[in-house]
Amino acid sequence: MRKILTMRGSAWAVLLLVMLGNIAAWALTNRPAMPERLWSGTIAGVAFSPYQENQSPIDKRFPSREEIERDVAVVAPYVRSIRSYSTLNGFEAIPELGAKYRLDVTAGAWLSGNLGENEQEINALVRLARTHKNVTRVMVGNEVMFRGDLKVPQLIDYIERVKRQVDVPVSTAEPPYVWHDHPELADAVDYITIHLLPYWEKVPIEQAMQQVLQEYNRIKQRFPNKHILIGEAGWPSDGAYRGGAEASLVNQAKFIRSFLNLAGENRWDFYIMEAFDQPWKRAIGGNAEANWGIWDANRNMKFPMEGSVFEVPGWPVLCAIATALAFLPLFWFVLRRSDLRPGGQLFYGFLIQAVASGLVWTATEAMTAGMGPMSLTAFIILMLAQVILLAVMLIDGLELTEVVWTQRWRRKFNPVKELPPGYAPKISIHVPCYNEPPEMVIETMNALARMTYPNFEVLIIDNNTKDEEVWKPLEAHCAKLGPNFRFFHLAKWPGYKAGALNFALAVTAEDAEMVAVIDSDYQVTPDWLTSTIPYFQNPKVAFVQSPQDYRDWNDHPFHRMINWEYQGFFHIGMVQRNERNAIIQHGTMTIIRTKVLKDVGWWAEWCICEDAELGLRLFEEGYESVYMPDSFGQGLVPDSFGGYKTQRFRWAYGAVQIIKRHWKEFLPSGKKLTFGQKYHFVTGWLPWFADAAHMAFVVGGIIWSIGLLALPAYFEFPPTVFIMPTLMVFFFKVLVGIWLYEARVKCRFVDKVMAAIAGMALTHTVGRAVWQGLFTKGRPFVRTPKLENQPALVQGFLNAREEVVLMLGLWVTAFLVAWIEGGENRDAYIWSTMLVVQSLPYIAALAVATMNALPMPKGNEPAPAPAGAD
Repeated sequence: MRKILTMRGSAWAVLLLVMLGNIAAWALTNRPAMPERLWSGTIAGVAFSPYQENQSPIDKRFPSREEIERDVAVVAPYVRSIRSYSTLNGFEAIPELGAKYRLDVTAGAWLSGNLGENEQEINALVRLARTHKNVTRVMVGNEVMFRGDLKVPQLIDYIERVKRQVDVPVSTAEPPYVWHDHPELADAVDYITIHLLPYWEKVPIEQAMQQVLQEYNRIKQRFPNKHILIGEAGWPSDGAYRGGAEASLVNQAKFIRSFLNLAGENRWDFYIMEAFDQPWKRAIGGNAEANWGIWDANRNMKFPMEGSVFEVPGWPVLCAIATALAFLPLFWFVLRRSDLRPGGQLFYGFLIQAVASGLVWTATEAMTAGMGPMSLTAFIILMLAQVILLAVMLIDGLELTEVVWTQRWRRKFNPVKELPPGYAPKISIHVPCYNEPPEMVIETMNALARMTYPNFEVLIIDNNTKDEEVWKPLEAHCAKLGPNFRFFHLAKWPGYKAGALNFALAVTAEDAEMVAVIDSDYQVTPDWLTSTIPYFQNPKVAFVQSPQDYRDWNDHPFHRMINWEYQGFFHIGMVQRNERNAIIQHGTMTIIRTKVLKDVGWWAEWCICEDAELGLRLFEEGYESVYMPDSFGQGLVPDSFGGYKTQRFRWAYGAVQIIKRHWKEFLPSGKKLTFGQKYHFVTGWLPWFADAAHMAFVVGGIIWSIGLLALPAYFEFPPTVFIMPTLMVFFFKVLVGIWLYEARVKCRFVDKVMAAIAGMALTHTVGRAVWQGLFTKGRPFVRTPKLENQPALVQGFLNAREEVVLMLGLWVTAFLVAWIEGGENRDAYIWSTMLVVQSLPYIAALAVATMNALPMPKGNEPAPAPAGAD
């Protein structure tokens, strides 16, 4: 009882530490900023564009009179005047509605290169100025010279026409440099209107007020007899970095508070840019254009004019949501996993909480940015992809936790030193082969003949090999080895490897209690059966599995790296799966009860991974397995990158076949598998689906990049909140992989790195296999070639040709985006970086293919493949 209470106390301590750590992390990253100056007065004026979140002049969707009045009512308590930009499409109601709330109006006419619309704007502006007493001045055009829509004489003509028809001051609005370059424009207006927006000038926030004061004084000195109106002054709350200028909510608050104080001290006439965020502007200038408002698009004030400012104002609520989201899985984990040392509970507890906080932060940041239809589509896709990535992160983290911090193992099996007295059931060993080098298979048979186990038979099943020179030597050698060795040649036999194994099962000795399967290149140790068969004394055990292992891998860097890549699965993943009786049965070094094999339906000829499919059926029938990580046989690694890819394609494609056939059993409602078995089969294959998602993201990223360059009105850079976590997950996986190898696979550090590169090189192959598996019914079984001739360098590149094409596609689009959209646009560089990072698996594929093409060290050349081998 004391032990249980101690365990519970430790679990509660871990839970409390994780929750406090989460709160501390949110608080530290959202510390309040205190802009230097406060503002408690009334704002002289704000630029007023009452477009709602789903409206845009580009699409000819304009606010209604009711919507405009609601917006006037929002700003009226805080300002004395508003500035409008157009007199058409319903905006002519602004002066009337402004008068209702006792607001002065600087009415503006929007001028462009469309001379017909210009006439309508000018005529409406004159009517407004004559009709409404609260129109205290008018603005003929806004940044017309800056955009280059009209020539200076044309603009002056419009200004003079209006001046002749109204009794209020007339001006036009331009950046300061336009007035310096065109003093004749200053002569034509009654007052000068300038826009002071240091962000666009790449001025850091710390120097913004100095730049504002400097620009204002330069205009004042140049035109001392003209009244100066600051038509726009502001700072965006979100957007790309521009030189030293950072768009953020804190910086926006700092600028506006400081400007209001500076303007008050100098008695400036001004309008803050602007009242409300304008999501529609994102299509013409990105996030920065859309986020200048004092109020957001939902008409919520973004920051107070007094007191502290938070970059994420609602962070306590978000922190609470993240804590609640993580609480149940965290609570379940720390209370159930008493087999882990406290360090492991803390590590994985913090990982659960970090994933929950990451999801909340990502979703909130993306949704508050505002999105158009294309961006909304991208948001949904990226959110789903991020959920998959974070799920893979949790799976990898749990595997690491169990490997490093498990206190006790429940299902650890060691080799048996000797057979129990009187227990030596007959074993039928099946060796399927197709078109294999005869000398290699003969070595396999010789190794079997040297076994110390007293009661076995060996069936060599050669199926569909056409060349007699390949299979005849095997038949002859079987005859030499005696009656325990039988040879069968099957011409035109269906079912590939599974078909050959089913034939062997049909001709197996009637008294054989177990069937063992090895591949044709495996040389078993003499004690293989002696060390494993005694575990069948437990009637619940249906099969005993030991790992695939390899020989002759140290003769070439390519062989060495893929050997260590294989070892990770057999010494890390399989050991963890064994703890929950959920190993993957693989078709070599496996031993199965003959009766059980027949009872569950023999080998599945519809599946190219008949071994893994059989293992799953055995678990569904309630049987147990035994896995011992000791090596009892060694085969040959593939000689080429093409062979390596073919093998992994088969495994991934076969996994999808199995999922399509057995998916109901993986659901919570499935009754045949335990929770642990469901977990390992689902999570074991989920990373392969992540590779498929990576492939889709790469293709989508290239298409999206083209859209950014060719159709900027419809495509925009995805929020950074999606990109940074994705990069973090990628590097987390690399770190976890190396850590796991350090714990379980005893090899040099360079071998760990090379194994990671080899595994990464298969990303495209696995992704393609998953997509094809989802949309096709079946592909033929393709054997993994052995003893191939060393490929030429060109062949090595050809083995990675698809990866090279995608790699170049990512690099070219990354370069073009950085070159064309870069400049001071941080988002462009982040997106380009993301594209380059996404190319790492393809770089790995090219590197492995090139390494495969390196010359074989002298004295280690493989024997030439026989004629007809493929």
